[in-house]
Amino acid sequence: MIITRNMTVTLDQLKVGIRARIAAIDWSHLGDSDASRLRHFGFDEGVSVESLHTGPFGRDPLAVRVGRMTVAIRRAHARAVQVIPDAA
Repeated sequence: MIITRNMTVTLDQLKVGIRARIAAIDWSHLGDSDASRLRHFGFDEGVSVESLHTGPFGRDPLAVRVGRMTVAIRRAHARAVQVIPDAA
């Protein structure tokens, strides 16, 4: 798949090693405690993220660098985060 600069994908679809910027977060897709947790980890529009690792066999959790911090999040929560991959 060729990714153009303006194409958005969900964070769970971002390939390992690719950096991106958060374009939007569907907070209504998340429960209050999950949304609060992501906000505390620094998830917000415009923030730089990078997919680092996936769990065994491509499953949960996903390791994601948010700014300078590495966090683990569930794939279901990552689906609520739209990102724009950086141009290679």
